[in-house]
Amino acid sequence: MKIIITGASGFIGKNLIERFHNKYLFYTFDRKNSFKIKDEEVVIHLAGKAHDLKKTANPQEYYDANASLTKEVYDEFIESKAKVLITMSSVKAIVDSTENIITEETIENPQTHYGKSKLQADQYILSKPIPKGKRIYILRPCMIHGKGNKGNLNLLYKLITKRIPWPLGTFNNKRSYCSIENLLFVIQELINNSEIPSGIYTIADDDALSTNEVITLIGRTTNIKTRIYSIPRILVKIIAKIGDLTYLPLNSERLQKLTESYIVDNSKIKKALNKPLPVTSEEGLIQTFKFFHEN
Repeated sequence: MKIIITGASGFIGKNLIERFHNKYLFYTFDRKNSFKIKDEEVVIHLAGKAHDLKKTANPQEYYDANASLTKEVYDEFIESKAKVLITMSSVKAIVDSTENIITEETIENPQTHYGKSKLQADQYILSKPIPKGKRIYILRPCMIHGKGNKGNLNLLYKLITKRIPWPLGTFNNKRSYCSIENLLFVIQELINNSEIPSGIYTIADDDALSTNEVITLIGRTTNIKTRIYSIPRILVKIIAKIGDLTYLPLNSERLQKLTESYIVDNSKIKKALNKPLPVTSEEGLIQTFKFFHEN
């Protein structure tokens, strides 16, 4: 089977090609050229602009990379003979923070340019009828982790392995994660199973874990004795308020990000697959931490 993939040099793309290069014939897309499909049967659209953690990006960059490029890929797919389009959106196209469990039915209200640009791309696809004989899947994964992962989970790992105590033990939040193993499994099933209906699917591992539990897993994987301190919440919030006015590393925004819950439901995709995901939440994180440790 021939597959054309955008974003082949990214985190997901590299893992996808490494896993399935003996099974599928991959063709990559160079952004210097316009997107064209020749005789490929499947399109996997991964290219885009991710979160800018340093907040230095021009907002228009998100709309060019996430919305405009997706429109170009979609339009070419519709005109081609390709049968399957899998496009990578994000749960951030739904909401940036919420106390409720996030599902495919959650009303979208993104607040960042990243989330808004992803939603714009999704809405363009959803506004069009799906031609007979074609299948279109919009995947909205939560925080993806695995081999080659860079981001907040990597930063937490570095913090803990430097034996720096975690001071927010009183905040018992719950957060969903998505192992690259489970994401690749979902993509393969979508390619091979024509019975899976087109549509939007939120993607996550089965169980949400607290930051305290993730830190404990880091310690277990690396044989490092972790230290989780339960500083009273009121004191932590006072320090964060001071951080709002000074250059302390902890301020109210960071405190919220570090301690909020963000739970994503995966029941729709599991029902569609009619199969369990291959790795548990803990197993996936342990695999990722082992990769961090070895590299």
